[in-house]
Amino acid sequence: MELLNNIAKLHTTELGAVRIRRNLSLDCADVVEWCRDRISAPEAVTERRGKNWYVTVNGCIITVNAYSYTIITAHKLRKEKENEHKKI
Repeated sequence: MELLNNIAKLHTTELGAVRIRRNLSLDCADVVEWCRDRISAPEAVTERRGKNWYVTVNGCIITVNAYSYTIITAHKLRKEKENEHKKI
């Protein structure tokens, strides 16, 4: 899969890292590495819609630009969305 083949290209901006930490209540130094680990997980569900990849894993969704491999944001799934993704 294209996103996994280019996992080393993943990066984010400083503001993106702040946003991801805040949205997911993370307390880790390297947000990009945290996202790489989640995206590479066997249980991760990846979907490309338009210009972005959406990776659903461990109750969160990570949004990555498909052209630049910039991690745009990540947030916790709402309960009804989480249940919807489990049915797929």
